[in-house]
Amino acid sequence: MKKWLAGLVSLTVVVTAAAGCSSDNSTASNGDKVLRIAMGSPGEALIKVWEEIGDEFESQHPGVKVEFTYQDDDTYQTIGLPNLLSGKTPPDLYFEWAGERLQTRIKDGFAADITEQLQQSGLGDMFEEGTFNGMKVDGKTYMVPTAGDVTNVIFYNKKIFDSLNLSVPTTWEQFLEVSETIKNAGITPITVGNLDLWTAGNWVGHIISRVVGEQAYSDALQLEQPFLNDDFIAAYALVQELWDKGYLNDNINAIADNESDMLFLTGKAAMHPIGSWLVPEAASEAPDLELGYFNTPTIAGGKGNQESVIGVLNGMVVNSKSALIDEAIDFMKLYSSDASSAKLSAAGAVPITKTGLDRDNTHPISVSLTDLMQDAPELVSPPDTGYSIEVANALNMATSQVIGGAKSPEDALKELENTIAPLKK
Repeated sequence: MKKWLAGLVSLTVVVTAAAGCSSDNSTASNGDKVLRIAMGSPGEALIKVWEEIGDEFESQHPGVKVEFTYQDDDTYQTIGLPNLLSGKTPPDLYFEWAGERLQTRIKDGFAADITEQLQQSGLGDMFEEGTFNGMKVDGKTYMVPTAGDVTNVIFYNKKIFDSLNLSVPTTWEQFLEVSETIKNAGITPITVGNLDLWTAGNWVGHIISRVVGEQAYSDALQLEQPFLNDDFIAAYALVQELWDKGYLNDNINAIADNESDMLFLTGKAAMHPIGSWLVPEAASEAPDLELGYFNTPTIAGGKGNQESVIGVLNGMVVNSKSALIDEAIDFMKLYSSDASSAKLSAAGAVPITKTGLDRDNTHPISVSLTDLMQDAPELVSPPDTGYSIEVANALNMATSQVIGGAKSPEDALKELENTIAPLKK
């Protein structure tokens, strides 16, 4: 799932590299230590900030060179990071999502317990306690928070809504009525680019949790209960109705998320369910767009918390196999400083430290989304970052089949159960 701004993407980009490495993979041939940092591509503006922080760190730590590796987001999330961690020059510090993915890194021996280092360095005091949710296992902390993403709300074009005298829907029934009015005006009501499956997977995952309840949603994704039941069928029936009534773009499963972004940003669609990273993209690509958003509308009879928010906390993990654990902690303390936060904010990021968010100079919608996430009575994890990627992929495939009109809810869920059956053995 995309959690970074769209921008410069390369399969491997080394920003500052020492010339040749010794056998322990942590020292360059000239004797300098090499602190390796890996992540999905955060976009050109944020890459520049990471580089600046790296340069400052090097100036403060003579004899240490910082080397960054960026990968395409989807590559990094699937095969990229595991390959880096098992390679000859593994990262000392790497991006990861809190929750199930972090627990996998811990289980596989690639995440250091940094509880003591956080306390001794003062880095832990730079964050509110709740910011470490999903980053602790058995009372031990394994991640330094860098950001929180609301991974889906429904953005809307205020000019289109105003021209049709529409109010923001708060219930699912109102959402359908709004969509019908927009359709009758000759405008695509909702655009989704689901070529890579995670976009609809996020939004529909939230819809499912609202219908079946957060515990049932989580239990199914952890293979503790079947997906094929009346509640999941009912949730998918809501999605099927959106397709059947023509409220979604016809090419929903044929275009990527960035293509769908542009359909919305250029006024060809009135609503766009996507994550918080759209805000800086909209400010850059469509500065005249009057952007608004609303959370997934409440669903009558739903068993989940109807004020829930779908989102993730993410951060940087220190590799337990690293010889530079203290240096990695020092780097993250510099990254988390107010000075660095100011640079990150200017580049479109929303810092997560106690004092890092500059509310006066951050896009008001980004501030609002940050508050929405922090105030959420229930935070729902997206399928592909909160749970096993194999199960998430199977669920997202079923979602694509229903939201694109290829299968009925029951048939899609039957195929899902067949796909994940080997995982239950």
